[in-house]
Amino acid sequence: MSELVLLAGLFFSAFTSATILPGSSEVVMLGLMTQGIGLWAIWTVATIGNVAGSVVSWWMGTAILRFQDRKWFPVGPEKLAKAQGWFNKWGKPALLLTWLPGVGDALSIAAGTLRVHLVPFIILVGIAKGLRYAMVLGGGDFLGVDELFN
Repeated sequence: MSELVLLAGLFFSAFTSATILPGSSEVVMLGLMTQGIGLWAIWTVATIGNVAGSVVSWWMGTAILRFQDRKWFPVGPEKLAKAQGWFNKWGKPALLLTWLPGVGDALSIAAGTLRVHLVPFIILVGIAKGLRYAMVLGGGDFLGVDELFN
């Protein structure tokens, strides 16, 4: 399979991982390490895809808050209230926690509901997601994941 197709799959996985859809970008990243794809390419594609997915969640917060009581709304009222509480307490730096499983999507949606401007949102979420992926790749490299399967 071509490197471009593999990286497109990683982008999709990272994108969905930052939305309500399931994704397993970390597993895909480690798998791509075994294919000889460069770490910088993997990190860049995963980070951009994950931040793009977070922007969709942010947009959902700005556009559809009026539907928060519906069953299909991606974040329950408790998680949304908790995330909004973090924003009230910590402000925009709370977005540095968007890498956390379970709460990251809620923080992105809460940022939209609270009308956080898009540019600071992208910068802070990009830092958070980029650091997480750097740690995953660094850990995989340290453990020799690329050599385990070759």
